[in-house]
Amino acid sequence: MVNPLLIKPQSIVVVGGSDNTNKPGGKVLENLINGGFQNLFVLNPKSDKIQGIKCYSNIDSLPKVDLAILAIPARFCYDTIVALSQKGTDSFIILSAGFGELNKEGKIIEQKILNIANTNKLSILGPNCIGVINENYKGAFTTPIPTFNPKGVDFISSSGSTAVFVMEAGIKMGMQFSSIYSVGNAIQIQVEDILEYFDNNYIQEESSNVLMLYIEQLSNARKLLKHSRSLIEKGCNIVAVKAGLTDAGSRAASSHTGAMASPEIVVETLFKKAGIIQCYSREEMLYVAGVLFYGLPNGKNVAIITHAGGAGVMCADALEKGKMAVPEIAGEKADELLSQLFSGSSVSNPIDFLATGTAEQLGLIIDYCNAEFEEIDEMIVIFGSPGLFDVKPVYDLLAEKINTSKKPIYPVLPSPINTEKAMKEFIENGKIFFPDESILAQAISKVNFKTPLFTLNKENNYNSNDTLNNIIENDKNRYLTPVEVSSFLDDAGIKRIPEYYAKNKTQLKKILCDINFPIVMKVVGPIHKTDVGGVVLSINSVEDALNEFNKLMQINDTLSVIVQPMISGIELFIGATRENDLGHVIMAGMGGIYLETLKDINTALSPISTDEAKYMIKSLKGFNILKGARGKKGVDINDFAIIITKLDRLLRVYYQISEIDINPLIASKNEIYAVDCRIKIDY
Repeated sequence: MVNPLLIKPQSIVVVGGSDNTNKPGGKVLENLINGGFQNLFVLNPKSDKIQGIKCYSNIDSLPKVDLAILAIPARFCYDTIVALSQKGTDSFIILSAGFGELNKEGKIIEQKILNIANTNKLSILGPNCIGVINENYKGAFTTPIPTFNPKGVDFISSSGSTAVFVMEAGIKMGMQFSSIYSVGNAIQIQVEDILEYFDNNYIQEESSNVLMLYIEQLSNARKLLKHSRSLIEKGCNIVAVKAGLTDAGSRAASSHTGAMASPEIVVETLFKKAGIIQCYSREEMLYVAGVLFYGLPNGKNVAIITHAGGAGVMCADALEKGKMAVPEIAGEKADELLSQLFSGSSVSNPIDFLATGTAEQLGLIIDYCNAEFEEIDEMIVIFGSPGLFDVKPVYDLLAEKINTSKKPIYPVLPSPINTEKAMKEFIENGKIFFPDESILAQAISKVNFKTPLFTLNKENNYNSNDTLNNIIENDKNRYLTPVEVSSFLDDAGIKRIPEYYAKNKTQLKKILCDINFPIVMKVVGPIHKTDVGGVVLSINSVEDALNEFNKLMQINDTLSVIVQPMISGIELFIGATRENDLGHVIMAGMGGIYLETLKDINTALSPISTDEAKYMIKSLKGFNILKGARGKKGVDINDFAIIITKLDRLLRVYYQISEIDINPLIASKNEIYAVDCRIKIDY
């Protein structure tokens, strides 16, 4: 739990404060002084005053303080925290390194600090962090200290160095910050805890509506999910980078869902459920945050306004690659606008008003896009300089239009040398700019097509039954038999192809009297039937069935053979894997070759509503096939979605299911049937 005094202390002591501002203790003290914090103390036995602040030689003589910032060697931190806590200090920022990130001894010190913190209800940020920068104090040992703006961007970072890199790059773009929190080794307070504090203290219309996260370790995914969704529902937008996606390596799994649920897929699924826009680099995160700062796109149709033809073309390519649109602008109003621009200009979109274009012309183009071109949802303005004239009037007008435009305007200023002075003034006007039009186009697309925040479907009127409970309790780690699997599918209400079991030819002949050809035969016993040649399709006669039965029974570990009528249709896939405290990650998509080679699937975190299931289906690459292509009948999307929610409901009741594959489902005529299913129990 984050103590409010960590966020808004009335008094601060810097333990290890120094006159040397090249050291953390000196730099954090300097930043606190320059930030205007008043009730400030220093603990250092070597001096009476440091940087003009009264210095105390020992803790006994120090007044009670709310927050202690430690910039001393790791080996001294535990005893210092114990002594200060006895004097009433209950919030600590440990800047010091040399803890668990260094060696086992450092890990032991961390554990001792955590134990005393938990016992005495202390708040510990760090160790090995750069500190805190917010409206109340500048408790960080780094530079630059960004301009504070309550409507700027909030940033929580696992890494101190990454926080500095993001600040530097963001400040250069004109980004202003509301707060920055670095959690470092996060022995107690983690990214999710700061997020919780933001959620509990969020004030609509006052708090920042853009939050950036850089996360190295997810310790409480459910807390991240809860408070991210809550913040987004209140009006905040969250963009995040999760590092270390591939550290866990490839997982060994016996099902499609288990194998495909890589760490990257799991994080992607969590972020989608939380409403977080996921990025994969600092640069991408900053561009997306900048787009959010200016406001969400109104739609996918973009007007590109530029005086540089090549930049406009590259921007258009990137937009359309991201499924945005650059619609042609034509007609009477387009001709009217063109007549007021220099000869050689073009308004078809991109709107190119040449290297000699003026501020007045730019203003005119923006006004037409706002008032006359209804097909346009937002504008990208690209304006650098070939060095012919002072661009200050253009940038001044652009800043004014950004303030007054009813449609979002995203400015690209790509000339850092020729327009350096005007660019600086643009930033001083409180504006963010984007250096690169193609990266901006990708960011706009990512924001425009972000996954909607679906209502959590927590209702479950489906109760467990004794038969299935008994099946689960028989063994805590095993694959269910085909008969047991059928019981689960039937209980969930998922239709399946009838199955008949034959252990010998006599049983098989009896089955063949009651079933129509063609048929499918599959072995019972081996987990991976296809890999061992244990599936035979399109059997059309009794003689062929008997021959294939002999071959199948010779396969190692085969206990019997399943016989099913063979149906044709579109192959689908659904499955799920349980991911520790996150719950079940559910996958749905195209089956058959689309699953094996293209992996055309979408994922969602349980619980899933029907609307979310439909979104999963409609976002598939092969959705046009599901709708019906080239005269072929498609799939009932609503029925497919309902099957996904039935699976979700089953998993919420029987949490002991660790993996389930239904592959394939066959959409045949007006029904969807489960053809093959594998269920693993593990708890």
